[in-house]
Amino acid sequence: MTRRQHTVKSRDRSPGDSVRTPAGDAFSAVAFRVLRLSGLLTVAGDELARPAGQTSARWQVLAVVEHGPATVAAVARTLALARQSVQRVADVLEEEGLLAYDENPEHARAKLARLTPAGRQALASIQAAQRAWADRLGASVGEPDLRRAVTILDRVAAALQANEFPP
Repeated sequence: MTRRQHTVKSRDRSPGDSVRTPAGDAFSAVAFRVLRLSGLLTVAGDELARPAGQTSARWQVLAVVEHGPATVAAVARTLALARQSVQRVADVLEEEGLLAYDENPEHARAKLARLTPAGRQALASIQAAQRAWADRLGASVGEPDLRRAVTILDRVAAALQANEFPP
């Protein structure tokens, strides 16, 4: 009976199968929740940006450029996104008069994107709505827990940057 019970409880594994460690399981659980959170934040961001006629993606680009002119590649690096996707968003923002491209003295082809007055106004509108929303959610979750979460997420991001992605 002991032998049979062992067989029932064990899983048949081929040599290529692997089982994560408890730390690997915990990391996978965090990754899943962060991905879910990303989706929820995108939906919330779209709602916050909608009254200004914008989306989360447009808001993110405007917010990066708010700190000073930047190349599309620099914006993409800041947001950890593909340059091509940021280029498409920046071009739409430029067509709508929210961004302008200026010559870049350090690079002949990579122009610098900067906010226009209309872009500043749209961003300010979104940021005002975001402040009230963030204050409400922050009070609900609690500042100490949120500060701990920031510390942990920073450590996870650093670990991801320091390690190679899966082969």
